[in-house]
Amino acid sequence: MSSMLICAVNVVAMLHNFWEQKQMSQTETLLLYESSPSPGPPYVCYVTLPGGSCFGNFKVCDTQAEARRDAARVALMNSLVNELPCRRITPQFITQSLQQAATDSAVSVSTSIGAYSLLLHSYIGKTMLQFQEMMTVFQLLHWNETLKALRERQCSRQSVISYYSQRGLDEYMRSSMALDWLGREQKSPGQLGEELQVAQRELVLARRRGIELRFYKEKTEILSLALSQGVSLLFVCVLFICWHKNVYSIELTRIMHSQGRYRRYSSIYQP
Repeated sequence: MSSMLICAVNVVAMLHNFWEQKQMSQTETLLLYESSPSPGPPYVCYVTLPGGSCFGNFKVCDTQAEARRDAARVALMNSLVNELPCRRITPQFITQSLQQAATDSAVSVSTSIGAYSLLLHSYIGKTMLQFQEMMTVFQLLHWNETLKALRERQCSRQSVISYYSQRGLDEYMRSSMALDWLGREQKSPGQLGEELQVAQRELVLARRRGIELRFYKEKTEILSLALSQGVSLLFVCVLFICWHKNVYSIELTRIMHSQGRYRRYSSIYQP
């Protein structure tokens, strides 16, 4: 019994030590723990790893400390498995994945088969967690219909993948997506609330499966931000986007230049 208690207490430290050794030469924050607001049990806790991968507690937890330990346990198991040679992106893995993707509708949630192939090839030699961290960005761009807007501007797959692989997910992108959903809510009242309920259910189900959660968690937070802030968020986002307008125009121009042509657009986001 005592050994079990020691293991339970030390799993948080074990996860920290694991990533501390991997990130010795980097200065970014190692781990971020977040507890969902709750007046009582069951409690929910999420832990975000360096790079952005996110995991939550699998068990039903009666205390916040227990939820924190269980989230760390799930994250540690996934981190250790991610180190196995079979979790590296190889040409053989890509061939098998594309064959499976051809009959798996799950890939269509994030991108087309062609873009999926480009994404995989750009991550040869890296781990599945690293690939999933990048895929989350494109899943969100697809969900928010940003990829559709870029296709309408005739941006090539390669240039879009190259650009967003380097850019990653930041507060500007989250704010822009929240603003997009506010615009959809204005056109179709109730859509935002319905989408949030779906996202919350998806997050709960994914957490109970013990899988990586960032896509589901980011969706929920973006929609919650849009729903809770309303008009004030619209005003702040408009000011924020205006401030970044020239910078973002230059960034989009780089996408166009990377494929050998140029068209001027003030922003890829349309409220």
